[in-house]
Amino acid sequence: MREITRRTFACAAGAGLAGLLPAARKKIPIAVQLYSVRQMCAKDLPGTIAGVAKLGYQGVEFAGYHNHTAPELRKMLDDNGLKCCGTHIGIETLLGDSLAQTIEFNKTIGNRNLIVPGLPEKYRNSAAAWRDTARLFSELAEKVKPQGMRVGYHNHASEFHPLDGQTAWDIFCSNSSKDVITQLDFGHALDGGGDPVAALKRYPGRAKTVHVTEWSATKKDALIGDGEVKWKEVLAACEKVAGTEWYIIEEETSGLPGLEGIDQALKRFRKLL
Repeated sequence: MREITRRTFACAAGAGLAGLLPAARKKIPIAVQLYSVRQMCAKDLPGTIAGVAKLGYQGVEFAGYHNHTAPELRKMLDDNGLKCCGTHIGIETLLGDSLAQTIEFNKTIGNRNLIVPGLPEKYRNSAAAWRDTARLFSELAEKVKPQGMRVGYHNHASEFHPLDGQTAWDIFCSNSSKDVITQLDFGHALDGGGDPVAALKRYPGRAKTVHVTEWSATKKDALIGDGEVKWKEVLAACEKVAGTEWYIIEEETSGLPGLEGIDQALKRFRKLL
């Protein structure tokens, strides 16, 4: 009886203590958008990818392949223990006969997230154009879904400017299927007058990857944590609502040379986590 009482007390005490501790954070891996170091990539992509791995990143998102084949890219990633969490590609690579080639290329490099980072004028010059674009992305998402892939769109500031009483972001997201990724860039959203937290919550489960960027109205070279992004609220929304699977750091504001900018960004972001 004494042993049972002791065990019961220990369990109860442990449960009480657990209730006082902060909940464990969802462990979301961290990648880097290679556009952050594009000049280095153009000169020496294998060396740059090796350097990214040494900094402690777990994945990369490509923004161009610098004349390397898919098997070559896959070897670079495998040799350094990295995953491809996404590619930034033009809308034309997803249309017509190009789609099959894009799918095969990304299968080889181990990527499932096909992200369009910007659009020609005809796809975004009016609210009606954005609605048509949303339907197009829905159709593309349906086409790649059997291949285990996803199609998405990455915002800049302009998607959060007023457009016929809404924003282009809301028009696009509300008129596209739930299978279309909404790759929210925090800094760009703020720059356009948007609220990243509200944007993440408004379309739950769709921000499978997000761009970790900072923004400040008064400090253009603000590093992560030094600007106006409400990091506590943003990260909570990513972990609990948005369905985020990858944090992708994009660092373009610091002006630091080489890999130093993305090194500082990673260190700062880890402190926030």
